[in-house]
This record gives sequence, structure tokens and C-alpha cells, in this order.
Amino acid sequence: MSFALPFLVIFAAGAFAAYHRLRLAVWAALAITLLVAAWLLGASPVASAIAAALVALVAVPLLVPALRKPLLTAPALGFLRKALPPLSQTEKIALETGSVGFEGDLFSGKPDWNKLLAYPKPQLSAEEQAFLDGPVEELCKRINDWEITHVHADLPPELWDFIKQNKFFGMIIPKQYGGLGFSALAHHKVIQKIASISSVVSATVGVPNSLGPGELINHYGTQQQKDYYLPRLAIGQEVPCFGLTGPFAGSDATSIPDFGIVCKGEWNGANVLGLRLTFDKRYITLAPVSTLIGLAFRMYDPEGLIGDTRDIGITLALLPRDTEGVDVGRRHFPLNSPFQNGPVRGKEVFIPLSQLIGGVDMAGKGWNMLNECLAVGRSITLPSTASGGAKAGAVVTGAYARIRKQFGLPVGRFEGVEEALARIGGKAYAISALSQATAAAVDRGDVPSVPSAIAKYHCTNAGRDIAKDIMDVIGGKGIILGPRNFAGRSWQAAPIAITVEGANIMTRSLLIFGQGSILCHPYILKEMRAAQDPDAKAGLEALDGALYAHVGGAISNAVRSFWLGLTGSRLQATAGDAYTKKFFRKLNRYAANLALLTDVSLGALGGRLKFKESLSGRLGDVLSHLYMMGAVLKRHHDEGCPEADKPLLAWAFHNSAYEIELALSQALRNFPIKPLGWLLWPVVFPLGRRAVAPGDRLSHRVAMLLMAPNEARERLASGVFLTPGEHNPGGRINSYLAKAILAEPVERKFLKALKTRDIEALDFASQLDEGVREGWITAEERKQLEELHAITLDTITVDDFDAHELRAASYYDNRADDGRRAVA
Repeated sequence: MSFALPFLVIFAAGAFAAYHRLRLAVWAALAITLLVAAWLLGASPVASAIAAALVALVAVPLLVPALRKPLLTAPALGFLRKALPPLSQTEKIALETGSVGFEGDLFSGKPDWNKLLAYPKPQLSAEEQAFLDGPVEELCKRINDWEITHVHADLPPELWDFIKQNKFFGMIIPKQYGGLGFSALAHHKVIQKIASISSVVSATVGVPNSLGPGELINHYGTQQQKDYYLPRLAIGQEVPCFGLTGPFAGSDATSIPDFGIVCKGEWNGANVLGLRLTFDKRYITLAPVSTLIGLAFRMYDPEGLIGDTRDIGITLALLPRDTEGVDVGRRHFPLNSPFQNGPVRGKEVFIPLSQLIGGVDMAGKGWNMLNECLAVGRSITLPSTASGGAKAGAVVTGAYARIRKQFGLPVGRFEGVEEALARIGGKAYAISALSQATAAAVDRGDVPSVPSAIAKYHCTNAGRDIAKDIMDVIGGKGIILGPRNFAGRSWQAAPIAITVEGANIMTRSLLIFGQGSILCHPYILKEMRAAQDPDAKAGLEALDGALYAHVGGAISNAVRSFWLGLTGSRLQATAGDAYTKKFFRKLNRYAANLALLTDVSLGALGGRLKFKESLSGRLGDVLSHLYMMGAVLKRHHDEGCPEADKPLLAWAFHNSAYEIELALSQALRNFPIKPLGWLLWPVVFPLGRRAVAPGDRLSHRVAMLLMAPNEARERLASGVFLTPGEHNPGGRINSYLAKAILAEPVERKFLKALKTRDIEALDFASQLDEGVREGWITAEERKQLEELHAITLDTITVDDFDAHELRAASYYDNRADDGRRAVA
């Protein structure tokens, strides 16, 4: 033991220093001090000397720059220059245009949760709240989604007028240009509320406030473009769309074949310098009704009319719809969801250079502009749409499950239905927090490229899962379309959100971790830039600091991963109250796991990691759930840590913890270099996988929250449209819940009497009459049961139609026209 003791001492000192991230000099001093103490206590002098030599061998070359740079940093720089693949222009732009918020802490392996909790609580201004309570509420009351989706396949003219007159298209346009100048949080809240009653209307409102001419002109336009277009866009005098996607360039937008050639041509009677554009775009939302088309294309100047560069790059321009040669094609019909969507084409369409967004100075900078605006737009529209549908669906389905009875019990009392209700409630709680968090990040001034990808992927994916579970719970009510159906259109439209603004498969496997591991990692981007610096001396200097810190951080993350896994994350101080501390502790462990696997994957695979999409996707899942649970805990903190919300919080957390450990285990079991995966397993899972999916008792508590009025349910439903009305079946069902619960004791008493007495009456009214006569129920209770019968009937009734009501009128009109032409 006396011989092994010195080595155990330096190992323990190293582990302690690494866990607490002490400086190397502190570790060296601590190790030497402990070695002296061990020697005085009887440790082998030889072993102590060897251990001291090992400490010196490690510490001296690393602590002395004159030794470290030529011995370690310079060879590392040479290796990186050869090993790292050059960043493509697309990747460089994506990394340069994004900013890093709290997600950067997650990659450090030791996130400061107090920093997250200290962010200001997201709050609306009085003006924004008034807009939600006034025009947004009124718009929702006017929406008849069945007529929009089935009868007209469009918003009625009066709804278009209301939207324009109340400046719904101008939420992001500054007040000085006639817009509303709202915050990203207000934008989120507006879309969320509208989406809870109609995804068609939310898409119509969301697109002009997302990626498109309004945002692009506001950020990059010339003053003349701002002065002319922004006031017109704010009041709907101009309806915008943006053409990016084409038949041969979907997610790979940088490969667009659409092009513009610099040349001279006629514009408004004058011969001017401009562009001749050829383009073919599809899936363009609002294109069929647009008056102003934003266009992305590749710009060329073969004759050198504006400079020496021939291939200028991706550029953005504004095309008035009436520009000669612009062809707005017929409408697409995305899964029976008739928001205005269609193709835009043009061949040799001439526009002057003044129509370039930002003018000639911004030519070739289109991809930079799009990346910044995509990050902001992706943070709001789709996550908010998913959140609105999920929150409304959760509370309405909970009410339905309490009112609808089978075998004498509310269907929500059956454990199979409870499981589905728990998933609905828990996921709705999580994604509503996530969508709000990304909006808040925008308001803090971030360009959240990684969080926006996380929010887009997980909100839309969970939204689809929730829609599926809702359909399972409500059964026939969900599959029969009609004015009474509150869920069918959401189920139909769910794949649309999955597909647009970056297909979810690509977002998960390429964007979230692929971009996050470089942009958000505390050292990787610095090291890549140092390795690619043409100035060798400057590159060596930059790499020296980053690499030295990176190695220390990687060792720390390995130690933290093992220790936190071994102790169940219990022995550590962290943020949170008495209830949430345990959640923050687990997240600390998973953050260390993520940081460790990131370093190992990048170090072992280098540029090959880009092509290991399964590994990238799994590590992206870990990052995503860490970020999402941070958002959930932040919102819980902002709302005063309400006791009633704990079941929702716990369900969401345990579901994410289970998904994180599943992703980590799959990453290790399938690691491309098998021995590395085997070595990492005991470090990441020293006691094996411990997280389990939410249990039955917790799921029962969440389901019960959805099926009875309570403050947690009210908070979950906050911000969605539940006002009862003729065209809001979900709002009506939700409004019935309290009355149905009050009537349940009377109903049970009456049904028991029906079973135990000999009653001749068969119809419900006659049974009630007999019940009053026999004294089983009072006259007041009779009224209560009549009301319960009426609201139950409205809750469960589905629609039916005459055959001609389901036929496409235009089809038969066209056949009649063909017949008349044939006769003629």
C-alpha cells in the first residue's frame, strides 16, 4: 500500500481538480503537497519520487509556453491543418450568422443554470396584451375553419380585410413605417392563439411576419425600399411571399439553379442596368395572392458591368407581381389544408438593380441574409403553431375524456387513455415552454440558429405525436370531418409543419448537432479558425490558448461524467429550489456526457462526423432535450414554482431524461469506432442506464389534471382560443367540463336507480319524469341531468352530409362546361 499510495494521491488530486475545473498549476501544487504528506505518513520514498516526476512531466511542458508551443501546439496545428476539411462557403456563412446563447453552456459540460434563471421573465407590453385581447380575440371569433377548409378553400374576403385593417401582416414592421413593432414574444403569442383555432389562418398571418420581404427589407433594405414597401406591407396593401425552394433545390438551398444575369434593359420607359432572371419556385406560401415576390437566385455578371466578380453568389430581389414575364402558377393543395400556396416562375424577367434587397451593396450576400432571418423566423412561426394546437388540444381532449362515458365511466378513467392523456399533457407543457424560450431569445437580441432548429424539430414532431394521441382518445369524433370536429384538420396538417422550413429528418441529422457542436462549443470554432489562419504565427498563438483549455475541459467532462453517473448526480450544489434541484443535477450529468461525446466524436472522426448522420442525430437529441428541459425549468421558475404544475413538470422531465439516456446508449452502441464506444460506456453509464419513462402513477396525475378544472390546467391553456361559439367546437366542449363534473353525482344516483328499479319508460325524458315522480331526483336535479345530456350530445355528436355537399363543385362545373362545348 505504501508504494501505491503516492500514485493514488496524484490520481485523486487530478480527479478532484478536473471535477472542479481547477487550474493546472493548482493541481500540481495540490498533488505535490499531498505527495509530501503521503511520504511523511510512510509512503514509499521511491514511489513518491516517481509520482513527483510524473507530476512534473505533465505540468512543466503545459505550464511553460516556451515549451508547450513547440512541443505540443505546433504539432497539433500541423495535424489539424491536414485533418480538418475546409469549411464550405455555406457552412462558413451559417456559422458566422448565428449567435450563441445558453446553449453554449450546455456544450461546456458545466452549465450555469443560475445564468438561465436570471434571464428576465418574458412579458408582453400593455399594448401587445391589448392586441391579443382585442383584435386577435375578435379574429378568432370570426374564424369558421370548416368553411375555410372545405367550402371556400380560402379565407373569406371579410377575414382578409380584417387581417389587413388590423395590421396582422405588420407585427414585425417598426411603428415608424406604420407597423405594430411588436416583440418576438408578442408575435409568438399571436400565432399560438390563432393556431389553436385554425392552422390555415395562422399560416396566413405567420408567413408575412417570418422569412420574407417584410423582415428582409426591414433588416437589409435601402432607405428607399423601406420608405416605399414597409408601410404598404404593414397594412396589407402589398401581400408578400418569398421564393426560395424549387424543384431541384429543397433543403439544399445553396444549390438553387435560378439565376440572374446583369445586363441593360427597359424599365418604366428608361434603359437601365439590371438583371434578367430565370427561375422556377414551388411550395411558396401566399404566392397565389401575393403582390410582392421576394426571390432568391444566383447572380452572375459575365460582362463585368458592376465589377470584376463574375459569379457574385446568392442574391435576393423584389419582384412586383405585375412585372412582365412573372408567372404565378395554379395553387398547390397541401394535405387538404388550403392556405394559399403555389409555384412562381419566370424566364428572362428583367428588373433594375434597384430591386435588389439592400441594393447593389448586398449583391451576393443573400445566404447571409437568409440565415439570419431563417433563424428568427424558424424560432417563432412553426413552434408557436405547434404550441397553440397542442395546448388547445390537451385541455379540450381532457374535457372530452371526462364527458364521454363508456361502460359507465369517463373514458379518461381507463388506464390506456390515461397514458395517451399524459403524453398529450406532458408534451404540450414542454413544447409550449420551448416555443416561448426561443421567442425570448430573439427578444434578447440573439440570432438563435441552433435553438431555432431545436424548437422547429421538437415542437413540430411533438405536435404530430400529440395530434395522433388526440385522435386515438376521441376516436370517431376525430375521424369524421365537419364543423363539429376540433381535431381532424390538425391531424391532416401535422406533416406540413414537419416538412417545411427544413425537413425534420435533415434538421435533426445535420443541423442541430452539426451546427451546434461547432458554433456553440467553447473551443472548436476557435481551433478551426486557428488551423485555417494563413498567418502561421497568429494561428499558433490562437490555437495554443484554445487547445490548452480544450484538453483540460475534456478531461474534466470525463471525470464529471463518471462521478455524476456513479453518484446518481446527488453530491453536487446546483440551482433550483428544493423540488427542482434534483432535475438540475441530472441535467448537469447529461451536459457532461454531451460535452465528452462531442469531444471524442470530433477528435476521433474529424471531418467524417459530418457524414455520420445517425450519430449526429442522437447527440442532437441529447442537446435538444437538455435545452428543452432548461426552458421548462425556466418557465416553472418564472411562474413562481407552482405546486399544482409539478406533475406536468415531472412528466416532461422524466420523458426527456429517458430520451437522453436512450440517445446516449444508441450513440455508444453504434459508435463508428467500436473500441471507443466500449471504453466510453462505463464512463457515461458506470451503473448502467437508470432513467425510465414516466410511470403509471405520474401519468395518472397528469391525466387527472387535464380532466378537471384547476390552476395547472388553466396555465396550460393560457394563450389559446377557448371562447365557446358556434364555430369553436373545442371551446364549447371545454366550457362544459365544470358543469359535467357537478352533474356526475346526480347522474350516478339516477343510473343506479334505473338499474335497481323496475322502470317501464325507455326514452330519456320519460325516465326523468318517472325519476322525479318516484323521488329519486329533484326537479332541480332533473334540469341538471337534462343539461348534462345536452352538453354530452354536443360533445360526442359528429356531422353528416348530403352527397352533393361533399362533391367538388368546380369538378362538376367543369364537366358541365365540357359537355356544353361538346354539344356546341
